[in-house]
Parts: sequence; structure tokens; C-alpha cells
Amino acid sequence: MSSKMSNQRKVDVVIPTYRPDEKFEELLRRLGKQSYPVHHIYVIDTKSDHFPEEVEQMPGVTVHRILPEEFDHGATRDMGVSMSDADVVVFMTQDAVPANTRVIEALVRPLEEHEKVSVSYARQLPARDCDFIERYTRTFNYPGESRIKGKEDLTELGIKTYFCSDVCAAYRRKVYLELGGFTKKTIFNEDMIMAAQMVQHGYSVAYAADAQVIHSHNYSGIQQFHRNFDLAVSQVDHPEVFEGIRSESEGIRLVKQTALHLIKSKKPYLIPCLVYKSGCKYLGYKLGQKYKKLPLWLVRFCSMSTTYWENP
Repeated sequence: MSSKMSNQRKVDVVIPTYRPDEKFEELLRRLGKQSYPVHHIYVIDTKSDHFPEEVEQMPGVTVHRILPEEFDHGATRDMGVSMSDADVVVFMTQDAVPANTRVIEALVRPLEEHEKVSVSYARQLPARDCDFIERYTRTFNYPGESRIKGKEDLTELGIKTYFCSDVCAAYRRKVYLELGGFTKKTIFNEDMIMAAQMVQHGYSVAYAADAQVIHSHNYSGIQQFHRNFDLAVSQVDHPEVFEGIRSESEGIRLVKQTALHLIKSKKPYLIPCLVYKSGCKYLGYKLGQKYKKLPLWLVRFCSMSTTYWENP
């Protein structure tokens, strides 16, 4: 540890896993080389058949196993917080690989410099295999400029005021506990629900563009449908957060700007793919908004999180 870091906050990392691959092992290796050291890593594994044995032997790593039916986006991560006594708890997903050695440092900086910032989240960079449309989506959602968002930004930003991603996000543990932590039964969106509560209680959310992780998905149209169905379910289940906040207009803006980008990039032949996937997103989202009126078999068919509906 560098002497200049002697007054730094204690940082723990919580990572839920399910059948982790080589990206997860690389993630752990890079966490061990951070300029702002990580005190401990808590891995909450959903009983993977092929969990790498060497991870359990790593110093500073604790692996806790749960059954598939016990997994929940909010409760599982909250379990990790309950194991930690750190000042700052960083949540990551198993496929978010730090882009450099200063991710933790850049994530923690807004918490140190701004008293009201209670959570900061990282910039997600596209992986090498990321398709052209998704590469632009990364830039749209994770631009190059950092920003601190609070209640005063709701008029301008709408739902993006609450945008936060547990793919890589650092929470001030004291505030997290003060507000009761993640909702313990949620299909999706535990990060935005928590961030919204923080904003509504007068705290701020920081987007730390200098904290960079490599993370992207080439979702098919069907996968986008399932994902957006669950997104809408989470919003319906939390009207105290999402009711009356602009949401769909942000999606429309993304489609328009992506189409323009494809034309400018001389790739107009990708527009049909954009229209198809956007249509799948929209259909999934609209069905999710009406999920309480749908039969359970159809809800399960539409959802990405099938185990969630075993005890809805």
C-alpha cells in the first residue's frame, strides 16, 4: 500500500456469480492490482457446476454459495453487504473486467470529494466482440464526461437521474444501510431503485467516467424482449420511484440517434436490425407494464428471470 493512501477508506467488493468463466478470473486478477486497494472480495455463487477451485484459495476472497431458488438481484447483493464492515462496498458483475488499475480509485473519488454523493457507477466500455449498434449504445448510456445527478436534475434528465448500474458501482455503506439497502425481492433494477431512494432523500448519484470496465452484450431481439419485460415489471412494482417520471422518451431518443449514427457511419443496412431489436424492446416493455393482467404462464414465458415467478 502506498503511503499517500494511508487515509483511504476501507473498500470491499461483492460479486454475484453463476457459472463464471475466464472473464471472472481476469476480473479478480485485475482487482488485485488496483491503485486503491480492495480489502476483501465476497463472491456469492449460485451453486455453479464449474466454479474455478483456485478462486477459493485466493487470499482476501470469500466464496458463499446459495441455491438457484435463493438468488434475487437485491437480496443476494444485500447478503454481501451484511458480510462486510467496509466504508465503501463496490458491486460488480462477473463479466465486468476493469480496464485499468485505477477503477476503484476513480469510483471512490466522488464519495471522498462530495459529501452528498452516496453512490458512484463506472463507465462501461464495449468488448472487442461488441457489435456496431451495441457499441454506440454503450457510448450513449456511458459518455466520456462524468456527472453528479441529484433531485434538481429530474426535470432535465427524467429517469436517467436515477440511472445507476451494479455492473460496477460503489456505495457509501452507511447511507445504504440507513435507507434499508436493496429491496429484498426484485426481478431487476435493484441499482436504480436504490439510487432513486438516495436521490429522493437528498443524496446524489455520481457517474464516474474515469472508472472504466469492459462490459457489453450482443443480445438478440428475443433476449432484449425478455430483458425489457423484466425492466417494466420492476418499474410497475415500484411506483414510488418510477411513477410520473419520463422513461419511454429516452428509449425513443436512443433509437433516433442510433439511426442517425448508422447513416453517418455509412452503415444504413443495419437500420432494419435496429428497428427489429428496438421493436422487441418496446413490445417487451409494454407487456411488462401490463404484467398484472397477464396469466402467469405468459408472464413466465416473457420473463428473463423464470425463478422469480416461483414465489411471486
